[in-house]
Amino acid sequence: MTQETDSTTGTAGTTGTEFTVERVLAEAAHILAEPTGDIDPAENLFDRGMDSVRMMSLMERWRAAGAEVEFADLAEEPTIQAWVTLLNR
Repeated sequence: MTQETDSTTGTAGTTGTEFTVERVLAEAAHILAEPTGDIDPAENLFDRGMDSVRMMSLMERWRAAGAEVEFADLAEEPTIQAWVTLLNR
């Protein structure tokens, strides 16, 4: 995997299709403007301020990295743990 800078956010991201808890947590924390250490991977991200616009942004980023994921699947169980499972199937 390589590092690249996301032109829309100016943040570094990992390219490739391996979606680890650390990667998904970092991307979700960034979009929520929260420290990664403050988010429990089992926590419902809607309780942290995740909304449909932010979730769509993450979904598009992950699709660009090769994930085959649908918005409804992410919304059904909005936790880092569930998303990692979805992204790696």
